Amino acid sequence: MKSLRTLFLSIVTLVVLCGAASAEERLKMSTTTSTQDSGLLSVLLPPFEQKNHCKVDVVAVGTGQALKLGEAGDVDVVFVHARKLEDKFVADGFGVNRRDVMYNDFVIIGPKSDPAGIATAKTAAEALKLIAAKGATFISRGDKSGTHIKEKELWQAAGVQPKGGWYIEAGQGMGPVITMATERQGYTLADRGTYNAYKGKKTDLVIAFQGEKGLFNPYGVIAVNPKKFPHVKHDLAMKFIDYVTGPEGQKIITGYKAHGEPVFFVYKK
Repeated sequence: MKSLRTLFLSIVTLVVLCGAASAEERLKMSTTTSTQDSGLLSVLLPPFEQKNHCKVDVVAVGTGQALKLGEAGDVDVVFVHARKLEDKFVADGFGVNRRDVMYNDFVIIGPKSDPAGIATAKTAAEALKLIAAKGATFISRGDKSGTHIKEKELWQAAGVQPKGGWYIEAGQGMGPVITMATERQGYTLADRGTYNAYKGKKTDLVIAFQGEKGLFNPYGVIAVNPKKFPHVKHDLAMKFIDYVTGPEGQKIITGYKAHGEPVFFVYKK
């Protein structure tokens, strides 16, 4: 009899726990692959989830696709890096309360031997022009991400229409593209955060060009407009925005490093 009572209590406890788990609030967030591939989200999200008794469901894709998910009302918040597209997203009524979160920069990485000689270039556009002239392998994200958009701007500035066997559009996130460029010993445009997370153990590519003002790479967070999509969890989205732009989130972002080097930087207030 005692064993039956114990079994009954165990079942009741399991039901209660399952009910509590299913009642856990979930925030849907679309974001660029660099926030995930850099490892930042693994340290940034847990404190927020614990504090708000929720789970953040992350969809890591290119910025263009991340914003498309917001335009469809399939997520509650977007965390991306393509300012012109972000501003349009808000202007078109899909997003509200955009805020700056952090920044890093873009770098062109390639083999140590630097077969295209881009280390001598004075601008990123000149570096790409040298790569094209040499026919050196270049791996493009090709996914309408913030990085891909920046790359296309640089090719335009270089006056080059990239095509041919040397130019490969991967249609992949930043991490897989760095891996592909490493395997083929080619060049690619990468955000410094993901590169820092991959260098050493996952890639032997080095930074071949960096430091140009135009390679600045800002990240923003935007709540999906609840007036357009009443089902979105706007209150929780705003709590997340307040968190990543507030003291706790900013401290975590500042303190996160890969191989001893900062991955992202926050704005001085």
